[in-house]
Amino acid sequence: MDFSSLGLPRPLVLALQAAGWTLPTPVQQQALPPALEGHDLCVQAETGSGKTLAFVLPLLHHLLVRPGGRVRRLRGLVLVPTRELAVQVAGVVEGFLPQLQLPLRVAQAFGGVSINPQLMGLRGGADIVVATPGRLLDLVAHNALHLGQVEMLVLDEADRLLAPAFADELDRVLVLLPARRQTLLFSATLGPAVQALAASRLHAPVHIAVAPPAPQAPPAITQQVIAVDAPRRTELLRHLIRTEGWRQVLVFVATQYAAQHVAAKLYRSGLYAAPFHGGMAQGARAQMLAEFKAGQWDVLVTTDLAARGIDIALLPVVVNFDLPRSPTDYVHRIGRTGRAGAQGLAVSFVSADTEPHMRLIEKRQQVALPRVQVPGFEPVALPSVPDLAPVPGTGGIKGRRPSKKDKLRAQAAAALPPGTPGGRGPEGG
Repeated sequence: MDFSSLGLPRPLVLALQAAGWTLPTPVQQQALPPALEGHDLCVQAETGSGKTLAFVLPLLHHLLVRPGGRVRRLRGLVLVPTRELAVQVAGVVEGFLPQLQLPLRVAQAFGGVSINPQLMGLRGGADIVVATPGRLLDLVAHNALHLGQVEMLVLDEADRLLAPAFADELDRVLVLLPARRQTLLFSATLGPAVQALAASRLHAPVHIAVAPPAPQAPPAITQQVIAVDAPRRTELLRHLIRTEGWRQVLVFVATQYAAQHVAAKLYRSGLYAAPFHGGMAQGARAQMLAEFKAGQWDVLVTTDLAARGIDIALLPVVVNFDLPRSPTDYVHRIGRTGRAGAQGLAVSFVSADTEPHMRLIEKRQQVALPRVQVPGFEPVALPSVPDLAPVPGTGGIKGRRPSKKDKLRAQAAAALPPGTPGGRGPEGG
């Protein structure tokens, strides 16, 4: 099956071929026909499945077969949860315009940067806007955008748009949109909140599930778990990069501080390493990501900011320096490598403290990964279990924090006069 058999007009098929896309992915095969017919969609698809084209192509098709009037107005709206994803989606849309020779204007709108350039960019209107909900509402409040004539709405990564940080803003955006529109909803998971959104905001949607019920890592990714004491992880990472000859490594850590700290230690050791996190200015992040893709940096140390929506072609290695909070985030992280059929390696550092969490991740992914030890970095043996025998005369347990009963006993003993058995003083001690 090729793109021409899915109902796409010839100009779009030729644009796809010019861009190097020849065969549709499963999500594109299932989503394109009903979307091109004008149906609402509720699609469950994992990151890296090709879902961006699954909604960009229907959006372009809609504007291609239904040209707008002389006055430019917002007709296509794509809502995304992050700035990086907004840049990526807008880039995909803009990549088709020269080949299609469509006089469309695409605008990006996201927070973390000054609103003034975005206000200036919207002078004269826009046909398609790719935005995060909060900044979109800011632009509406400045009368830079009007949502009353939107014909197609795309909710990309709807599960993240419904997180507490976005849910209220998303509701406020949806109220401003016309009831008569086509809505395409894409989500990695279909939890209760996403299902409720689909039931209330979509009209007779076509439901498509491409992702398995339990997320699983792509077979092109080799997963490896290395046991190491937490304080020696940076040293081990430096050792692996040099001995294994890794030239492009994406390292995931838990916090922005850790991203700065680990990147600085690697850089001081002679590796070209840089941090990448939400605390950096948008321009600095865009430049850093572009330089990493171009091979100017060997290591990019990042938070989960880079776990979704960022495509780095042929990225060979991902390292979980810190394990992610959820098994789903684990899949998104390691999904940055092994893309488009290429082989990838995902390495996770595990210590005695994080071993139980790694087992939970394995259970959710239905895999069992052997623990590897690197010579010279073997973890120290676990400490022996403390003696929990009761200590005579105190009622307490050695090695444990005082219980409420222990504290009451201590308070009562403190209140006794000196010299009273159990009280303070030379005899009661």
